[in-house]
Amino acid sequence: MAEIKKKPVQIVETVLRDAHQSLVATRMTTEQMLPIIDKMDKVGYRAVECWGGATFDASLRFLHEDPWERLRKFKDGFKNTKLQMLFRGQNILGYNHYADDVVEYFVQKSVANGIDIIRIFDALNDIRNLKTAVNAANKEKNAEVQIALCYTLGDAYTLDYWKDIAKRIEDMGADSLCVKDMAGLLTPYAAQELIGSLKESTKLPIELHTHYTAGLASMSLLKAVESGCDIIDTAISPFALGTSQPATEVMVETFKGTPYDTGLDINLLSEIADYFRPIREEFLKSGLLNPKVLGVNINTLKYQVPGGMLSNLINQLKEAGKEDKYREVLEEIPRVRKDFGEPPLVTPSSQIVGTQAVMNVLSGERYKIVPKESKKIMLGEFGQTIKPFNKEVQKKIIGDEKPITCRPADLIPPQLPEFEKKVAKWKEQDEDVLTYALFPKVAEEFFEYRAAQKTKVDMTKADKDAGAYPV
Repeated sequence: MAEIKKKPVQIVETVLRDAHQSLVATRMTTEQMLPIIDKMDKVGYRAVECWGGATFDASLRFLHEDPWERLRKFKDGFKNTKLQMLFRGQNILGYNHYADDVVEYFVQKSVANGIDIIRIFDALNDIRNLKTAVNAANKEKNAEVQIALCYTLGDAYTLDYWKDIAKRIEDMGADSLCVKDMAGLLTPYAAQELIGSLKESTKLPIELHTHYTAGLASMSLLKAVESGCDIIDTAISPFALGTSQPATEVMVETFKGTPYDTGLDINLLSEIADYFRPIREEFLKSGLLNPKVLGVNINTLKYQVPGGMLSNLINQLKEAGKEDKYREVLEEIPRVRKDFGEPPLVTPSSQIVGTQAVMNVLSGERYKIVPKESKKIMLGEFGQTIKPFNKEVQKKIIGDEKPITCRPADLIPPQLPEFEKKVAKWKEQDEDVLTYALFPKVAEEFFEYRAAQKTKVDMTKADKDAGAYPV
């Protein structure tokens, strides 16, 4: 048998972003992360994913931390390792579309503060919504642009669809391509077929990002790598599996001694795992890490519901005292998704479809209660879906309003000057305007908190200077 040429697979570590986003609602603090950075920097990862996604919102809202400050601290600590972020196209890190000037400025500031690789995706795979972010990132000499395709199932999502969109992504100016399987739907042999096909249609390096929710992810990574996948996303074992990624150490051992050998030091990875284990225990003790998200949920394949979306549904039903309606809601989700043009279920489309399904079941009549986000999707404000909307449902939701057909951001005038005015009284750094642009209410509360902390520190210092404290 002919010897296979060596092709070491590269690893992106997700523990500082998606792993804790998936398992503990993004509640790991910067303080918990910093002590291990020096060790992580010695591993030889392709990159560490550490910013973007829900980290920005959660830092401000729940941890009272400045996400920009976190990024700068990472940059100081990681001397040899690239930092990677997740960027939701025209949504940036928020849940609505923003004007092009805000998107461009956010990209610029992300790179200036330390990001090396920007993974950009659109929830509907509408590549018009990627254009501004991709062009802005390509202007930054130090940034690598990765475009992610949101993987999903459905009649329209054929191999030809994926090959065609991959080619268009290459033409847009991406440096690499990621298959983003947020719900863990990619089975091992489907991964083999998909990656093999993409390798035929594009010369770009290909990365696979998947979740363990359905119990398939490690096998899917193995088959993908054998089919030519260049990079895989994994999480150090204490924050792996369940709704997170496959374990880094397991995949490193899997490829050891093969042409795909990562060359990473398992002893060093074990030390990193030892560091994160007590943090995992703390989250289990506090209840933030719910053992339910650590098991295998095969319903994922049946209903195509990402893990984070499942926990949201359970919470919504619990608050309404209707947990007995869980099965009905799960069965309603694919029907709503079909009515909404079969979009991939990823932020924000997953929340919109999930919430609408809950409303349909609880109200006893489909589309009797319609959240404003459902209306926005039906008006085309998030972009174009792969399939047409259900015309009757669209009529019921938007009435006689005229849907838009252009790139949604073409209708949004520049927003930065207005945000600059509104943030002026709190502004301490350029980045504050972007924080405010994405989450105005949360940002205001954070800025007030930040000012109060400074006042407290200043008062303590004044007392100390006045001799109130022994030095």
